Amino acid sequence: MHEELISRANAIAEESFLAGSGPGGQNANKVATEVQLRVNVYQLRLPPPVLARLRAIAGSKLTSAGDLLITARAHRTQDANRQAAREKLGDLLEDAHKAPKKRAKTRVNRVGKIKRLKSKKARGEVKANRGKVSRSDW
Repeated sequence: MHEELISRANAIAEESFLAGSGPGGQNANKVATEVQLRVNVYQLRLPPPVLARLRAIAGSKLTSAGDLLITARAHRTQDANRQAAREKLGDLLEDAHKAPKKRAKTRVNRVGKIKRLKSKKARGEVKANRGKVSRSDW
């Protein structure tokens, strides 16, 4: 199912190429190798919990209009950067589909409660005994 979603996202993604910084030397000044992917998350028709997780994961990469902007400039060629941007998109969507594990409540048994309360009481006594020492205590 995730592969289908990723392929659908890749189909609606708009690519633009920029002359970006990064590896390539003087070639970087001449050739537009940086890739910017733009995907509207509302067109993906994600379930509400997945969309909420995607918003949290994406952070500043998500515009107010719902466009997810992913840039890749690590490689020297357009093709390599294009592939890297699509992998980033796929990873983001995969992470958004992973539901967080529910936290299991822990229960302390009676013995554990008594032990904890005894240690708190002992600690309180240590703190209560701190302070100025009067002559009568000598």
